[in-house]
This record gives sequence, C-alpha cells and structure tokens, in this order.
Amino acid sequence: MDWDAFFTLHDGLPREGPGCPEDVHWAIGVAGTHGEARVCDAGCGPGADTETLAEALPDAWIDAVDLHGPFAAATAARCARFGPRVKAWQGDMGTLSGPYDLIWCAGALYFLGVTEGLTAMRPMLTRAGRVAFSEPVLLGGKETQALRDFWEEYPGITDRAGIERRISAAGYRTFDTRLIVGAPWEAYYLPMERRIAELRAEGVPETVEQALREGEREIANWRAASGRIAYLLSVVAPE
Repeated sequence: MDWDAFFTLHDGLPREGPGCPEDVHWAIGVAGTHGEARVCDAGCGPGADTETLAEALPDAWIDAVDLHGPFAAATAARCARFGPRVKAWQGDMGTLSGPYDLIWCAGALYFLGVTEGLTAMRPMLTRAGRVAFSEPVLLGGKETQALRDFWEEYPGITDRAGIERRISAAGYRTFDTRLIVGAPWEAYYLPMERRIAELRAEGVPETVEQALREGEREIANWRAASGRIAYLLSVVAPE
C-alpha cells in the first residue's frame, strides 16, 4: 500500500472508522466512568471520539494518542476548546503509562491483537479501570463474495465467541457488548465518498487515483453486505 496516497485520501475525514457518539455514550455508561476520570483515546484518528468523550465527561482528563502525527495534530486542533484537560500527541498506544479509568480504542486494537493489546493495557489501568474496544466480527449466516472481499485484508476476523476467547485469554471479563452496524458505517463512508469526488475533480497522480479506486471498492463491498458487516464494541476489565 502507498501510505502517502492512503493518507491523501483520508486527510480531512471526520473519523477513521465506523462509529457514532451514541456508541461512546453507551460505553461510558457501561463502564461507569464519571467525574474527574482519566481517560485515553487510544488510536484516536482525527479525534471524533475524543471530542465526544470530552463533551460527555466534562470533568475528565483525556489523553488522545495516534501513531500518525497529522491525526494527532487534527485531534489537538479539534479539541482545543476543551483547554488543557484534553491532550493529543503522536505515540504508540501499546506503550502508554496511565493509569486510566477508561481506555477507549475504536477499531484499532486489532493492530496489536485483541489478546496482546489487552495484555499490554493491563498495567495502564487503575484498579477499577475499563477498556472499551471495537473489533471486526462475523455475524454468521451465508458468506457472500462481497463479505469475503470486504474482510480479505483481515484474515483473523472471527465471531462473537472468538472475540470472547481472546478477551478471556488476556485475563479479562466482559461487562457488555454492542454491535456497530449500519448507520455508524455511513458516518465513515459518506464523507469518504465526498472526499473521493473532490480529489478526482482536482486531478490527482496515478498513485492517489489507485487509492481512490480502492476506497470506492471498499465502499461498494460494504454497501453490498451492509447488514452483515459489523464491529463488536466490548467493555471489559481485568479479572
């Protein structure tokens, strides 16, 4: 993959994966996070969920971290109105210090692996700390070509039971789960469609055009199986 072309496509998108504020609010409620909590948005992207966390938890102190520097900078700019209680920087979510009352990790834990990532996060948590993370999940039923094509770059995808086994292998228990399907994916793909149209109208080199075609293919595969393509959002804590 040409990462420069990829980030040209993704530059300026409001979020870097499916989701909506309601998902964040649900996780906060399940986790029982409140007051002057310490929260981390691990793999924050351009800060859509960081902003929601800061709005939902007006007394919390929030760290936002992403490996891609421009995303961290976008989060810092987006959340500047919250003042010093929200900090964003470029960094590795697997090497944070904490301790945190809540680690929010939307669609990013699979870069480390569910078991491996949760194991790494254990020392980052307070005694009552929780992790809320979303992971690609198979919903069962007939496997279509569009579904296979959509997940072809993530051969490790599994069903709910498989995710639970990975959580248990890290020594965690699950409090509750929530499917991210349908509208939260539109919140990701509709802005991407507009970005593709804008870039193509401007004229782009072939490397970027290839990234645009790959984005269009991903969106088309999602539309062909939108009711079956999902993340599972889980709120978990160490046993």
